[in-house]
Order: sequence, then structure tokens, then C-alpha cells
Amino acid sequence: MESEDEMAAMMMIEDSNDEEELYGDDDDDSDLDDVIMDYDGFMDHESDDSDDYTSPHNHHHHHHHRSQNYTVLNEDDIRQLQEENITQISTVLSISRVAAGILLRHYNWSVSKVNDEWFADEEKVRKTVGLLENHIPFPDAIELTCGICFDTCPRNRMSTAACGHPFCVMCWQGYISTAINDGPGCLNLRCPDPSCFAAVGQDMVNKLASVDDKSRYNRYILRSFVEDNRKTKWCPGPGCDFAVDLIVGGGSYDVTCRCSHSFCWNCVEEAHRPVDCGTVAKWILKNSAESENMNWILANSKPCPKCKRPIEKNQGCMHITCTPPCKFEFCWLCLGAWSEHGERTGGFYACNRYEAAKQEGVFDDTEKRREMAKNSLERYTHYYERWATNQSSRQRALENLHQMQTVHLEKLSDKQCQPESQLKFIIEAWLQIVECRRVLKWTYAYGYYLPEHENAKKQFFEYLQGEAESGLERLHQCAEKEFQGYLNSEGPSEGFNEFRTKLAGLTSVTKNYFENLVQALENGLADVDTRPACTKAGSSKNLGGGSVKGRGSRSKGTTSRSTSSRTIDDSGHWSCEYCTYANVRSFTVCEMCHQNR
Repeated sequence: MESEDEMAAMMMIEDSNDEEELYGDDDDDSDLDDVIMDYDGFMDHESDDSDDYTSPHNHHHHHHHRSQNYTVLNEDDIRQLQEENITQISTVLSISRVAAGILLRHYNWSVSKVNDEWFADEEKVRKTVGLLENHIPFPDAIELTCGICFDTCPRNRMSTAACGHPFCVMCWQGYISTAINDGPGCLNLRCPDPSCFAAVGQDMVNKLASVDDKSRYNRYILRSFVEDNRKTKWCPGPGCDFAVDLIVGGGSYDVTCRCSHSFCWNCVEEAHRPVDCGTVAKWILKNSAESENMNWILANSKPCPKCKRPIEKNQGCMHITCTPPCKFEFCWLCLGAWSEHGERTGGFYACNRYEAAKQEGVFDDTEKRREMAKNSLERYTHYYERWATNQSSRQRALENLHQMQTVHLEKLSDKQCQPESQLKFIIEAWLQIVECRRVLKWTYAYGYYLPEHENAKKQFFEYLQGEAESGLERLHQCAEKEFQGYLNSEGPSEGFNEFRTKLAGLTSVTKNYFENLVQALENGLADVDTRPACTKAGSSKNLGGGSVKGRGSRSKGTTSRSTSSRTIDDSGHWSCEYCTYANVRSFTVCEMCHQNR
């Protein structure tokens, strides 16, 4: 049986080799979009199969990215899925492809729904969607009268739907063009005869519509597959034409499109795990609403006693003069007319009337409201500033990641005489930083809405958040500042392998911190009820070495010990109890997590 030290060393080696499993041995740099897309963050998806159709991902590997619980689709993929669904319905129900398309559009492209409704009551379905069981032919005449313009036209200048009502080609073209110009409602087009419910299919549109109208009509059909389908949504990224098909119930709602935009499939806002969609909606509304402006006005201004306009005091004197045309002069403290003030009321910097009234409780309600508004504003500002700071830090990290891939990695490879395939641990570190900044940003929204009276949960949350943020800062500093020394060196550096080990270790430890933070928040901080105390050592051990199963993660659980470090191994290193990092014998503090030996 292997010793704990050997197992820990093996786990560290496996972690440091993850980049080869993730990126392969290709020396060419992929662009930013592909790398971000390949990184799934902390999503813990379970594989599932679509119940309505077969995904074409086996035939189009180069067109879209397949994750464990969602598929990114381009327009070709969507068209292929539509054709497959139409073929399936046409074959099973023994109807034409045009009729199958009408049925699928009516039932939001759900194959199972079409089958259920059709076999339950075919006649009712036909009547509802306008499918006639028998096609009614043209009247047997050389000339026919158009039912719209009432002109008599030759038979070859007339056309009809399945119902047999004849209309001239010109009227049909105008009718179809008007419907298409009115929007997607043209997909439910019926016969122009007011008493007829027969559907007008895509075959007639292709036959009679202009080239531009046919293009728009086909575009509406394409978009209907995504917009009417309960499992598929367009990516909200700017200018993106990809759609994301989610296996409902298969795991997290956070998805990443091929355009590199990450978003929540459920609410279509940016990816916000571990915060729920309701909290995100409240937070975004609060950031954009006027309520905070009113809070600021209430906390930092007083109304003029005469015109009631809010006034901000920007000078030291208590003598306030309202702006024109009001020009009312009053005392800032008691809001009384300044003509009744002077030396006898305490001078320009005090007001005896105010002090006396305050002691009598006259101003208590107003002051309390103003103080509450000020406290509320300060609290909101505290969380918002940190939310926004992590957002900007994430944007800079994305820029650094892109620069790392396009410029620095090649330069570092030349300086350190190592192939780029052996430097992917740096890319993995930056990907981890980008994802952690996103998670950390949303934890501040979570903290803002955490009930004030739940002190234990609040303290536990702030501790978890602080530990994760501290780990992230160490990783960010190592990847950003320490890296520069090796990038700017004249030649191969002796300490580069130590840098590799340190950065890979920090990446692994930080990932553990954030996985445990995410898990704790998604569980509603339920652990706080079972934890007798939240000591630094105990919580650090749980954060840095806890077992969390996710994509590509491994169990890093540790058992309880009475000592703060493991036994020194034969190589003269001691393994940290909290993060399993192998430190040099002479170190008394873990180089990775800064815990005492």
C-alpha cells in the first residue's frame, strides 16, 4: 500500500499534467474563443439524451462544441435538425414533408408532442393546423375568377391551396408578400378566403414569392426552431448567430458559446453560478434602477423648506441659500428661516434650537430615515464596488490570456528552450483566474442579499469568500508578476521548473477553494448548521483539500490529524496538511497556502 506522501505526490503530478490532457500535444496556439470554450469552469454536468431529436454533432465536429449537457449549434446544424424532424414526422405519420413542417411549427418543433396529439385525435389536429385530408383540385374551366380582385384570368395564371379556392398569381404574391413583411406570423398563413382555414405551406411560398421574400420566410422558419423550442435559445453575445441546445435537468445552466460568451441558459444573463437567477435579476435591477439615486439624495441632502428642492450642503457654514428663483435663506440643522438665527441661536456653526429639538425627539424620525438611507447606501456601495472591480479584473485577465496565447507563449518558449506544449500550464492558470474572477464577482451579489439576522451564515460566507479571494490573489500575482521575470530573462532560468510547480500547484489549490465556495453557496451555506466552529485551520483544510467532484476534478480529501504537517519524506520535503503542497524542509510556512507548518 502506498504511503500518503507518495499518493499526494502522484496527485500533484497528475494535476500538473492535466494541461496535456486538456490541450493535447499540438504546438499551435488556438485563439481566445476556442480556449475559453474548451474550459468548462466548475460546471458539474451529467450526460443526457434529447427526447425529441438526435443531435447532429457526430456529423459536424468542426461546426459546434459538445459539452456534457448542452450543444452549440450553428445555422447548418439547425437546418439539419429541422430536416431530420420533418423526415421523421413525415415517415411516421405518412404525410407530405410540407404538412410535417406545418405540424412541427404549430407544436413548437416537438416531435413527441406532434405524435401524441396526432394519434390521440387526428381529425382535431388537422382542423387546428389547417391540414385537409384530401386535396381539392382546380375547378374544371378554361378561365377562372379571382376571389380577391374578381378579374377573370386564364387557368395557368391562377393558383390554389389544398382547399381549391382559386386566386390569381398577382393576388397570391401580394398576399404572401404582405404576410412576410408583417413578421413571423407568416408561418401560420391560411387561405385568403375568410371562411377557409386551409394552411398555406412552404411549397406555395417557394413557388410564388419573390427571392427576397423567400429568403425572409426561410429565415423565419430557421429562427422558429430556436425561439419556439423550449430547449434551445440563441446566444445573447453581440453579433452571435449560434444557438445553444440544453439537455434540461442535466446539470448547471451555465453554458459557453463558440463565440466565447458565457451565459446562463435559464435567464440568458451572463453566467452567474453559484448565484441563482432570481438574485441576479434583483441585483441587475438594483444597479440600473433609480432607487439608489433617491437613497443618495435622501442620505446627502435636505429639502428647501420653501420650494422643497433637495439641497446638498457643500460648505461648512449652516447658513444655506437656495438657488434662484427661490433664494430662501435657512438653517441647515433645523431648517428654520435664517432671519430668526444668529448669535443668539449659537452662531453660524451651531443651532441651539436644533439641539433642543433633538433632545425633545422632534427630529428623531427624519434623522433616523436619513441615517438608514446613508447606511443602506454605504452597504450597497461596498458590495457594488467589489462586484465591479472583479468584473474589470476579469476583463483584464481575458486580455492577458489572449496576449499570452498570441505573443508571450511563443516568446517564453524561445527564452526557456521548451516546446509550447509544455507551457500550457500557464494558459490553464489564466483560464482559472478568469473563471474565479467571475465566480468571485457574483459572490458579492450573493452577500448583499444574505439576510442580516443570519449572523452565523454571514460570518461563514465571508470567511469562505475571504479564503477563496486570498488564494486567487496569490495565483493572479504568480501568473502575472512572477511570470514576467522568466519572460524577460536573457536565457533559460534555473528556477523555471520550480515556477512551473508553484503555478500548477496554486492553480489546483485555487480551484479547490472556489469549488468548495461554489458548493457551499449552492447548498445555501447548510454546513454552518453542522460546524461547531469556523477556525482558520479547519476551514482552510476543508476548502483547500475537500472532495468536490466536477469535470476533470479528483478527490483531494484529507483525514484529520493531530499535527499540522505530514512526516518529512525521503527527499527532504514536507507535505502541507491543508493544500498537500510539497515544501522544502527548511520552510516553516507553506509556500502555496501560507499556512504554518
